[in-house]
Amino acid sequence: MAAAAVLLVAPAAVACGDDSGGGGESDPPKPSAEKSTQDVPSDAPSDDATAPADPAAAEKEVKENFEKFFDPAVSMKEKEAVLENGPKMRAVLKSFSGDERGEQVSAEVNKVEFTSATEADVTYALTLKGATALPSASGTSVNEDDTWKVSVKTLCALVKLSGNASPGPGC
Repeated sequence: MAAAAVLLVAPAAVACGDDSGGGGESDPPKPSAEKSTQDVPSDAPSDDATAPADPAAAEKEVKENFEKFFDPAVSMKEKEAVLENGPKMRAVLKSFSGDERGEQVSAEVNKVEFTSATEADVTYALTLKGATALPSASGTSVNEDDTWKVSVKTLCALVKLSGNASPGPGC
């Protein structure tokens, strides 16, 4: 989980750095354009939406796809279909699923909280050989191509948690 936090904080820290060498004496840049909602139809989805249009259906799909992703009986192709950037993450997915522990892991989603119309925080219990290994694991789900998928961040954090310092391309 710490690795996931570093991945989230590092880009923000870099973006906030001061490359001017002036010690931050000048005013921060001002936005050059403001969003206007005048020309946006009332039924158009908002970029600021905090949940998908149908939260109940989206939550059901997040749960199903998270549990499918961690089900040892599900084929690699099916897991790839519910993983963000699945085809690009094939090598990492094979490494994770091919590991002895990966073949014994399953998950049960406890909570889904939408942070936007296309992202959700997911709390789930991860079991190993039927015994709860992580009762309150945290991950994320993203809506990619109209399908709610396990995020790359979630997979990479789990691979790193397993002790693999170099999980592979994409992480």
